Amino acid sequence: MTGHLQFEVRAANADDARAVAESRAQVAAEGRWILAEPPVDIDAAMEVFRRVLDDDTAHVVVAVDAADRFIGMASGFDQHPGPVTFGMHVLAEHRRQGVGSALLQSILTWSRERGTHKVVLEVWPHNHAAIGLYERHGFVREGLRPRQYRRRNGELWDIVEMGLELV
Repeated sequence: MTGHLQFEVRAANADDARAVAESRAQVAAEGRWILAEPPVDIDAAMEVFRRVLDDDTAHVVVAVDAADRFIGMASGFDQHPGPVTFGMHVLAEHRRQGVGSALLQSILTWSRERGTHKVVLEVWPHNHAAIGLYERHGFVREGLRPRQYRRRNGELWDIVEMGLELV
């Protein structure tokens, strides 16, 4: 933890479904940081989250503040024999306070415990804060996929691929 924010990272559970879905919708509404775009179907997102919790190849953690309010989440999926794929989001008011680093560290620890050889992720090229976070944890840029994702407005956005070898 850094700054004045006190929080903990813990394993996600089914009771977190609504907070995770609503936070996904909130971050999606910013239109810049995650693949999802509004409107996010909260009920559908809750159902997907619950299914992921039942997946033994997935690791899902949430960050909560001292009052147990949701502030961020991360998920990793073991693609054995391939790498773990990773994604996360943090609510805007809690960014740059160590939450993303703590969530990422949980995914890396889980990945190492599973004997995974590599963790990979995708990030928008304009998300300089996230790219910096990943680089501080040892991730390297492995490629750029031009015009990889079509946004609802028709724009085609590039994606940066990043990876961290664990063994």
